[in-house]
Amino acid sequence: MEVRQTYFPGRAEAARRASAGEIGRAEEGLRPESRPPYSYEENRVPAQNSYPEIHEAYPKLSDRSLERVAATRSGGGPESGYVAVAPVSRRLIDHVRKVAQGNSTVLVRGENGAGKDLIASLVHALVPNHDEPLLRMDCTSVAPELIETELFGQEKVGASGGTQQRRGSLELAGHGTLILDEVAALTMPMQAKLLRVIEQKEFERVGGAGTMMFRGRIIALTNVDLERAVARRSFREDLYYRLSVVQLTVPPLRERREDIQPLAEHFLAQFAQVHRRSKPALSDNTRRALQTFSYPGNVRQLRNIVEHVIVSSTGPEIQEADLPSFIRQGTGRPLMSLEQLERNYIAEVLDATRGKKSKAAEILGISRKTLLEKRKRYGLD
Repeated sequence: MEVRQTYFPGRAEAARRASAGEIGRAEEGLRPESRPPYSYEENRVPAQNSYPEIHEAYPKLSDRSLERVAATRSGGGPESGYVAVAPVSRRLIDHVRKVAQGNSTVLVRGENGAGKDLIASLVHALVPNHDEPLLRMDCTSVAPELIETELFGQEKVGASGGTQQRRGSLELAGHGTLILDEVAALTMPMQAKLLRVIEQKEFERVGGAGTMMFRGRIIALTNVDLERAVARRSFREDLYYRLSVVQLTVPPLRERREDIQPLAEHFLAQFAQVHRRSKPALSDNTRRALQTFSYPGNVRQLRNIVEHVIVSSTGPEIQEADLPSFIRQGTGRPLMSLEQLERNYIAEVLDATRGKKSKAAEILGISRKTLLEKRKRYGLD
């Protein structure tokens, strides 16, 4: 079960940290020493407001990076931490800004690794009450018989029962934001109860009689084709229509190729710092190979590729030979289908993790169950 809670520090605390020179301390050294072909300063989204405290939260989001670049001590709005060179990326950030001003339930759609969780976090960062709690609940990692308690909480049972009162994610979110990752994994009964929360803003703890009000915002994430799920009767039609009123669609990396090189430069700087080495340059052939790859694993896959070359190479410049074999094999050859690319990438990750399914699933950004299903489908057993 994964329920993560993040509190953004208040403005007073942010000011104290800024005066102490602490804001962005985890990001020091990320800016390239030499000017890359894509400049962070030229290509980051212009900030409209100043939220310096959000930069302190960025290190917590590093594992799910979409298009974050180094935060500087000079600050800027939360949007300034995102590379948005591609027109489709700029439109997405503009849409996020508008959505953040309301309090409607939001549905974030996109492929695995595209950055749905980070976009949801950006919505919260841009709301007026961004100091309120931000909670995340992974619906695929909670057992069906336990998810109701995790979401709604549980009332204390009598002295003989031994069960203590427990607050659920809806209650803990307060006036903040609750992110429900992989909402399509909820059972039909749980979908009905979620629909009631969204429509009536009320719920009861398990075993409780008193009705509690939900005053926060729900952001649901999914990589599932909900229209097909509704047709298969595995997802409630009324919940689908309620969720789809406000949608944010995170484009796959192959549809925003202008963002590939800026992201690669950012990850190079990030992992060079992590592994305590100078930031290497990318050769022209390496840039071309990275630019033409289709990235079935999206930004998360690009991040993993860059970490691989940082660890495995030693020279001042990353050569094409330093790239993983599945990228080199694709250079100059006919383009493969997404299914073929996905199969090859899953096989590569399984090989790199020596068949450790949990670790491979974590790298791929999918549940262990989904990995087992894909292994069976692609004959990788």
